[in-house]
Amino acid sequence: MSTCLLCDQPDETGGYLCPGCTTATVRRLNALPGLYDELLPFLTPGSGGSTGRRSAAVSAPLPVSEMVLSLRGPGGVVGVVEDWLAAVRDARHMQPFAPVGSVEARLRAAVGGLLDNMPWISVSWPDAGTFAEEIRDLERVGVSIVDPADRGERGTRLGACPAVDAGGVICGAILRHHQGTKVVACEWCGCTYPPATWPGLKTWMDHDERKEAEQWQSAS
Repeated sequence: MSTCLLCDQPDETGGYLCPGCTTATVRRLNALPGLYDELLPFLTPGSGGSTGRRSAAVSAPLPVSEMVLSLRGPGGVVGVVEDWLAAVRDARHMQPFAPVGSVEARLRAAVGGLLDNMPWISVSWPDAGTFAEEIRDLERVGVSIVDPADRGERGTRLGACPAVDAGGVICGAILRHHQGTKVVACEWCGCTYPPATWPGLKTWMDHDERKEAEQWQSAS
């Protein structure tokens, strides 16, 4: 019998990770590509361009979120996962891992490589505990941004504010609906959205998110 290096509980299998922590680590790895995509709307509350179809008093867009930028950057989620895959392949005397393609493609490839090696990692790798802990922490940080525990206080996330200023810059601050309120108000630009405007609001939110995603994909 051994002790699991992640939960510190006795493990009858004699490996470095108990079956429960191995399963949890596999789940977390599988969740990372989707979590990476979900972080995109939180990167910046402002996106460029406008068709002149909306108007509101917007003074300036919010700055880029450094936390989200770090997670989505080369040294963020993808960098952590690629570093661990490189360490696993080195420990197993395999060919070095060579990242190719977009960040999204690299992340999927690195996650796939780690999943392929999980049986060996959980049973035979002394660094399994540190690896599993870092993957767990990485997921927790991402989830704390896209799905905060204090949702009741912060309100239900609706999407990015579609109001534009005179210069054609979309506000993009996250709109939230708070329980008991009948009007959605942007905490950044002050634009308000009564219930009658909500169907159109959702349409413009979806339009702006698709446009921003296309811009990021073409730039990557």
